[in-house]
Amino acid sequence: MAERVEVLLSEEEVNARIRQIGEQISRDYEGKELHLVCILKGASFFTCELAKRITVPVSLDFMSVSSYGASSESSGVVKIVKDLDEPLEGKHVLVVEDIVDTGRTLDYLLSLMRSRGAEDVKLCALLDKPDRRVVDVKADYTGFQIPDEFVVGYGLDYAQRYRNLPYIGVVKFD
Repeated sequence: MAERVEVLLSEEEVNARIRQIGEQISRDYEGKELHLVCILKGASFFTCELAKRITVPVSLDFMSVSSYGASSESSGVVKIVKDLDEPLEGKHVLVVEDIVDTGRTLDYLLSLMRSRGAEDVKLCALLDKPDRRVVDVKADYTGFQIPDEFVVGYGLDYAQRYRNLPYIGVVKFD
């Protein structure tokens, strides 16, 4: 089965929205230091672009979790592939994720971060797909709400492909 990608959100739209989110986060955390936790691999592009637009002091760590594998459907089982390098005690933590889908993975991760002694934990997601929500997870900062389509680009992949697209696209199967 062949697939193609159709543009859902242009590179210009994505960049403009990330700038707006960065400005809002900078206002909300004025006078504080912010610890970004990038959820690999998907959020890496978004995290880098977002961090460049935040004006308060930022530290950065990475966590890799898996609930998809090579499928386009979440398995519902969260597996930590790479844990954080730094402790979270007393930090203002902003979890940066590519997409909020079913909410299972993020519900687990946000609870885990809180249990590790963070001062506060908030969520920033580039994309929100509310039609797929199984667990009630709401992002504190959201780039775009999108329909229930399988999306790629800007870090999001299909079987490890398409992450490098500079826009958000919908995978169409022919």
